[in-house]
Amino acid sequence: MFENKRWMVRGVAATVATGLAVAAPAAAWAGTDDRDRAELRDAVGDLRALGVTGVQAQVRDGRRDVVVSGGVADVRTRKAMMDDGRFRIGSDTKTFVAVVVLQLVGEGKLALDDQVDRLLPGVLRGSGNEGRGVTVRQLLQHTSGIYNYTDDLPQLASAEGFRAGRFQHYEPRELVSIATRHEPLFEPGAHWSYSNTNYVLAGMIIERVTGRSWDDQVAARVLRPLGLRDTSYPGDDPGIPRPSAHTYHQFAPRGPLVDTTRLNTTAAGPAGGMVSTTADIARFWQALQRGDLLRPREMTAMHHTVLAETFQNEMPGLRYGLGIFHVPTDCGGYWGHPGDVPGTSMVNGVTPDGHKVVVLYRTTGLADSGAVDARSFGLIDEVLCH
Repeated sequence: MFENKRWMVRGVAATVATGLAVAAPAAAWAGTDDRDRAELRDAVGDLRALGVTGVQAQVRDGRRDVVVSGGVADVRTRKAMMDDGRFRIGSDTKTFVAVVVLQLVGEGKLALDDQVDRLLPGVLRGSGNEGRGVTVRQLLQHTSGIYNYTDDLPQLASAEGFRAGRFQHYEPRELVSIATRHEPLFEPGAHWSYSNTNYVLAGMIIERVTGRSWDDQVAARVLRPLGLRDTSYPGDDPGIPRPSAHTYHQFAPRGPLVDTTRLNTTAAGPAGGMVSTTADIARFWQALQRGDLLRPREMTAMHHTVLAETFQNEMPGLRYGLGIFHVPTDCGGYWGHPGDVPGTSMVNGVTPDGHKVVVLYRTTGLADSGAVDARSFGLIDEVLCH
């Protein structure tokens, strides 16, 4: 996540459902689609009532899609939300990056137990940080102990900070240097704490190993093979490719909504800088869970989880693999990765076999987002558990 945000979902079980999906009889599909559409409409309406300006949600069941949108794409013109809008996916970018790293592991070009200092000599230094003690696996799993640099970005702290820094360009080394002004939170591997710095380093490792940027590798290895034509990394371009909605962020309780549509996302980069659509995200998660992107050994490594310690008050039982969350539910749990940038929040969930996916994004970031987050994640639970 661009923001290190807390979020909540309903559900208590932490086990992963397994087994193959059974194809529904043809006569049952219409009823399934109607139920999914009703659940999406209810959630969209509830989110609008909670203050979200625009919402789009999609369910992909096998190859069948249901899409519902609501609200406005621009509070000034009152243009309606579109069903195919592009949006910033925030930390869902991390899963794309993790896939590339794991593909490189499968090709023997690096190992999960490689130390950061071997791959990026001298980059992780200062305030007690030591690249010889942190592994690639610990970066991908957020067990490195490295400070989260986005906690120090003024663009996220206030409306004034956002306006002053929204177009600022960052190099990856600059972002790492922000983190290394702080001492590590804990010894590598001792605990879990979400840190965007981990994935900035992962992106740098991809470039060091392949000679090409992380986003070029994501495009070559994931986007083009899957035909995800609406997914990209804009780099220094502060706009969102059309069609797209305006985004709005409330930086303080009862404060005004600030238009955050234009933003240079080099401040997020491989930690959260990509743009996509609900359709592309759904296809990506299906392909990942079906084993189309990783070999079995790397898939197993990705899905080997640890307790997401710092999120347990909000979501008991939540676990993290390599660039992927396991979210507990009453029906066994699902995989996914939420994403947030100022003004945009995205949640998703996919069944373990990759058959059914839910993706929802919102164009408003509220200062108190607890109820909005709970309703968003509740939708995933409803759709995947019914």
